Amino acid sequence: MNLPHARVRRPGRLAAEASALLVAALVAFPLYWMVLGAFRPAGEIESAEPRPWTSAPSLDSFRRVFGQQEFGRYFLNSLVVAGCVVIASALIAFLAATAVTRFRFRFRTTLLIMFLVAQMVPVEALTIPLFFVMRDASQLNTLGALILPHIAFSLPFAIWMLRGFVKAVPEALEEAAYIDGASRARFLWQILFPLVLPGLVATSVFSFISTWNDFLFAKSFIISDTSLSTLPMALLVFYKPDEPDWGGVMAASTVMTVPVLVFFVLVQRRLVSGLGGAVKE
Repeated sequence: MNLPHARVRRPGRLAAEASALLVAALVAFPLYWMVLGAFRPAGEIESAEPRPWTSAPSLDSFRRVFGQQEFGRYFLNSLVVAGCVVIASALIAFLAATAVTRFRFRFRTTLLIMFLVAQMVPVEALTIPLFFVMRDASQLNTLGALILPHIAFSLPFAIWMLRGFVKAVPEALEEAAYIDGASRARFLWQILFPLVLPGLVATSVFSFISTWNDFLFAKSFIISDTSLSTLPMALLVFYKPDEPDWGGVMAASTVMTVPVLVFFVLVQRRLVSGLGGAVKE
């Protein structure tokens, strides 16, 4: 009885799979073109008839990128900033999500609405006010000027997402832990934290990508001390208005993409379960 039904659904399933492959190809094509441009020799990059392949791959663009004396420092700065933002935002969001979910207090709903409204404000609209805040706090030309704003912008999304994970954990589990003699801190870190870890991974990916690819704050808050610049600023070394080095830009962009891919590979299992939903009672 299921065979006719399966035959009826098969064309629709094939169409869905074909559509998914088409969308995946469209999303992956810019990445392919970036990597291709990184391996192309200068003559092919400047050609008036670009081809979707190269007959003479070259590593000259990568040599120019790694030949920059400050490139390693930029890379390290990006790792420090992104790592601090991911760890700090994850811990703060976990504690805040637990507080707004498990505790009843005045203005709790108002606070949640404020988190949602904060997501609607464009980052560009706050850059100038943040500049004056960082200047008055003597944080300009420091990595703190990049870490603190990114933590602030990552928290609203992380708290809203983790709230669903914390809420899905049965209260009976918490009561059973207390009956067995577990303290609130022990329940929080040994029981609740592992259960919401997939959600923490999902929010950490968002925080990592937005911080790693940031150019606006790096350009606005790191003014004179270029040794504190991050990787997106390194692209400016290869982009010159009169004679841009597109090979260097593509090679540097490819190098920037590698840590993101590594991060995805390390957390992919937790990420899938985190995007799929919270624990069920």
